[in-house]
Amino acid sequence: MATKYEEIASELRRRIEEGEYPPGSTLPGYAEIMANYSASQATVRAALEMLQSEGLVRAVKRLGIVVREPGERRRIQRGTLITRDPQRGYIFPAASSPGEPWQTHGRPRASMEPAPAAVAAALGIRAGSETVRRRRVTSPMDEPPFQLVDTWIHPDVLAEAPQAGEADTGPGGYLDRIEESGHGPLSWSEVTRARMPTREEAKLLEISPSMPVLEMATTGISAKTEQPVEVSVRVIPSDRAEIVSRLQRATSARWPVEPVRSAEK
Repeated sequence: MATKYEEIASELRRRIEEGEYPPGSTLPGYAEIMANYSASQATVRAALEMLQSEGLVRAVKRLGIVVREPGERRRIQRGTLITRDPQRGYIFPAASSPGEPWQTHGRPRASMEPAPAAVAAALGIRAGSETVRRRRVTSPMDEPPFQLVDTWIHPDVLAEAPQAGEADTGPGGYLDRIEESGHGPLSWSEVTRARMPTREEAKLLEISPSMPVLEMATTGISAKTEQPVEVSVRVIPSDRAEIVSRLQRATSARWPVEPVRSAEK
């Protein structure tokens, strides 16, 4: 049997899906919902938190509970090749189709910031050390923010390739500048995990802080030193993407397979 807050969430969800509350509109305030459903404030809060965790709504300061613009869930291919575009430089496996236009939300920023512990560990520097962070929020055209990307560049590498930390990194971008400084060809490794967003990340991605995100951290390795030179952390709302990988047979599973033998008694 559904609890009271689940019943309220179900009713509000239905009204959102049927268009009574379209994207960009606000739900009734706490007092109105409490009166309409004869519920306590705690019960209404639990119902709204459920809708926020599902990505249907988000709390916006001075506006209230706003219905989110639904974005397309996209497939991100793993285990695929890194390609290169003559005009753009390196292109990493992502959720875009070839030639699909993407947009930037707000202005990309490059600034000196203290490196978070995980980034510092990946770069081999002390946690909190100041280094360049390149930040941008992007999405397919006419869609809400899809991903927040923070790129952190090792301080020693930045000294060798200072343009990689400037607003204008030149043709090919910061990776070309790093490789040209003597570290090419770079190679990369990637770690993907699920976590909860920080409040700043949730604000930039226009999601609720209770909406889980996918974090995909890519580390670039120098061919010269065999050490990390940059870390790019991509954060994507969990309701916007799914990871797709192609599985391969190991030698022990090569076709035709051997019949399964019964265990001896």
